[in-house]
Amino acid sequence: MNTPTLNQELLDAIIAIATEAGERIMEIYETDFAVQHKGDKSPLTAADLAAHDTILQRLAALTPELPVLSEESTSIPFSERSRWNCYWLVDPLDGTREFVKRNGEFTVNIALIDNHHSILGVVLAPVTGDCYYAAQGLGAWKQEAGGTPAAIHTRVPRPSPVRVAGSRSHGNALSLAFIDNLGETEVIAVGSSLKSCLVAEGRMDIYPRFGLTSEWDTAAAQAVVEAAGGLLTDTALRPLRYNTKDSLLNPHFLVFGDTAEPWQDYYPDDVEVPA
Repeated sequence: MNTPTLNQELLDAIIAIATEAGERIMEIYETDFAVQHKGDKSPLTAADLAAHDTILQRLAALTPELPVLSEESTSIPFSERSRWNCYWLVDPLDGTREFVKRNGEFTVNIALIDNHHSILGVVLAPVTGDCYYAAQGLGAWKQEAGGTPAAIHTRVPRPSPVRVAGSRSHGNALSLAFIDNLGETEVIAVGSSLKSCLVAEGRMDIYPRFGLTSEWDTAAAQAVVEAAGGLLTDTALRPLRYNTKDSLLNPHFLVFGDTAEPWQDYYPDDVEVPA
């Protein structure tokens, strides 16, 4: 499994795949779609599956030598995954709850993982057409629908009030306590991986997530955030790594732009910090 060369041609190909998946999603978004529920009670729609099928078919044609791990095909055992040094990690529709609510705050996420690190990421918002993308050595970019790509950067130093990206559907007491400890804040609730992308483009300063997420929820946005100058870390401020264990669940994490700020000083007392 040789790592593909990171260049604009590869990025453009992944953007095109994400865009096509977004078109499949929008075809269903505009109908009276049905909602099922998976074993963990999370919603599933035909849009998730249509995007999943599109992405898998296109990635198989683009890089047939690389495996793909998607939210909708997670039954691959770690005994097999542990042999992967390079693979695609995909969330075909991140923010299905936002899709069901029809608020537009959902995304298509495609990441390239190499030796446990996210080295390329594309995050597309199908409703607006906004696309965030990055790869190591190529910078971080945002392209609005029909517009010219613009380089994006995190905002430093962090100002006052601190702009905090909050979860539209998954807020909890720990996150609220952390935000309260920050002092003067402006909190904006947003769905899906758009929260991390807002940090990457300097519109938000931090996104704290003290709750369950999975690896496909963060990988694409992590590549964008890091290329924009920020970090996506666990509570010990170590960048998240991928495919290192049987479970695909993430630890609690922070996404922030100002890497010199001691964000750990604002943790509530009951936040566990790994050794």
